[in-house]
Amino acid sequence: MSFFKGSTDFPDAEKPAMPEEEQAILKKVATKVVERRMAVPAIVFLESVKPLNFIGSQVLIFFEPIIQTVFNFKDYDNFRSALEKRESIEMMILEIEALDAVSFEREKRVKKFMKKEKKNWKWYQRYLGVFTPRVEIPEEILNPPGKKEIPPEK
Repeated sequence: MSFFKGSTDFPDAEKPAMPEEEQAILKKVATKVVERRMAVPAIVFLESVKPLNFIGSQVLIFFEPIIQTVFNFKDYDNFRSALEKRESIEMMILEIEALDAVSFEREKRVKKFMKKEKKNWKWYQRYLGVFTPRVEIPEEILNPPGKKEIPPEK
């Protein structure tokens, strides 16, 4: 008889820590956080509540009847079951950091492109913002080949 609830063996390196559906939900949440430019507050919040992730999943079970009238129930159920696992918060933090780094690099490339583009504008377009031309940012600036891609901002 063991005092431990579950296995004390080390996790298998070949076996994924979470099912694909749960990883997809965590990636979806991380993408939405980065799209809204809330990466830093989200990381601070997730780091502060990391020990309480199981309690959070139980709170989601409590509010399930109310929330299922508004949200997609399958995604909600997958998110709840992902939060029950201890490593889910760390995986979400790492995904937010990775997507935020990609977004930051994209923003730097766009600013550099716009700086070059504005040199061709007239003085009143540059300084007053009057009659500014419509600029189409090329696809190779937004998503260069070989880089990790996130959906374009709306």
